[in-house]
Amino acid sequence: MNKDEYWQILRSELGYRTPHGSSLTARYVSGFPLALIYYLKLIATLTRASITARRGRLDNEGWAYHSHRIVQIVESVGGRVNISGLEALARRQGPVVFISNHMSLLETLILAGIALPFTRVNFVIKEELLHYPVIGQFMRALKLIAVTRQNPREDLKIVMRRGCEFLSDGGSVFIFPQATRSVEFKIQEFNTLGVKLAARAGVPVMPVAIKTDFQGNGKWIKDMGPIDPSKTLYFKFGEPLPVEGKGRKAHEYVVGFIAENLKAWGGTIIG
Repeated sequence: MNKDEYWQILRSELGYRTPHGSSLTARYVSGFPLALIYYLKLIATLTRASITARRGRLDNEGWAYHSHRIVQIVESVGGRVNISGLEALARRQGPVVFISNHMSLLETLILAGIALPFTRVNFVIKEELLHYPVIGQFMRALKLIAVTRQNPREDLKIVMRRGCEFLSDGGSVFIFPQATRSVEFKIQEFNTLGVKLAARAGVPVMPVAIKTDFQGNGKWIKDMGPIDPSKTLYFKFGEPLPVEGKGRKAHEYVVGFIAENLKAWGGTIIG
């Protein structure tokens, strides 16, 4: 399945599930552990994206291509992907602020390819990702919105300014309000930055619940932990909701949507 076929499924079926029999089930292939195969393929794909970016040729089509390639890599080592809730995104006319929980680097790589068939997107990311080997090059080329997470006041200014600019131009913005990636959903650490941006820009919030602990966080290299093909990758989009007043209702709605779906998927909620 190529990127265009993948997009056609997303648009017509408003979701996607890994077809049965399309992935490997053995723990080792030709004597190599699946994790090694997975990371070699992942690094190769990100390297190609970086080279394309360095040449000034990385546009939304290229971004979508590499994002879909990540899905294929997950499936090639036995992982399964489940995407749902795209009815709301298909109906929505105009930009939104997507607010999601954050488990691993995978959602940053995969979510763009899910949303791009429906809307242009940008992401709020931690600034240090721009300096990572390989992925930093293409993240800089895509002009993602980077924050330091060391100065909350300055980060707020950056997100409000650049986020509002992108939203006013018709694009949508993804925000992960957790302080750091975690397999647990800690409600008390889920801040209101996304709601504040939506309120300032006058656009709705759209919750996105994700579960991507298929790829764990590493002990020495956080972005290269163990993989567990028995764990399905879930991505579910909720209905958009306008932000009223100080945004308390919108924040509670987003938190409730994420917590409810994570619980259904066997995730851990704290708070």
